[in-house]
Amino acid sequence: MNNIEMEKEKKPRKLPVILNFEEQRALLAQPNPKAPTGLRNLCMIKLMLDAGLRLSEVISLRPQDIDFENSSIEIHGEDEQKDVRSRTLWLGQDTLELIKRWLEIKPNSEYLFSTLKGGRLDDRYIREMVKRLAGRAKIKKNVFPHSLRHSFAADLYRKTRNIRIVQEALGHADLSTTMIYTFFIDENLEKAMQFFRSGKTA
Repeated sequence: MNNIEMEKEKKPRKLPVILNFEEQRALLAQPNPKAPTGLRNLCMIKLMLDAGLRLSEVISLRPQDIDFENSSIEIHGEDEQKDVRSRTLWLGQDTLELIKRWLEIKPNSEYLFSTLKGGRLDDRYIREMVKRLAGRAKIKKNVFPHSLRHSFAADLYRKTRNIRIVQEALGHADLSTTMIYTFFIDENLEKAMQFFRSGKTA
């Protein structure tokens, strides 16, 4: 087997679900920020899309993890088997403003995002919420919270073309875990060039 064949063997057969810009915008338009739960859910979706947080990381966030002065958020690592490292990420002003609005009305709780009674959120609720809002947004994909993390990673790689930056943002200890996003972008390039060479018009 030559090197080219070996590379093909390494390529994942199933690529992650990625939301394009229009789908992300449609999803973010679904929660009602005038309602407490709507504002909370919008904040969580925005964080997963804009910072690539895992669902478990969103649920575990504490208010003190947000540094408004430096526009950053501290993500605390889990055990090594889950391939997670502590990391600092930087947030856009619109995301920070949403979080500030939520902090003004959030229940008394040790968690940044909680139930309206201050309890810990259930991960099943968030998975069902994301899926429900994606359906309402008429997104024809099987969307889960991790799809938002995948979308962040693909967008970041598309923008920077630096897989090491994506690895650091996601908190991956092993670069091979991050390489799947290069396959996704390369596949898009392949399809675009095949379409371009076919002589067809859009």
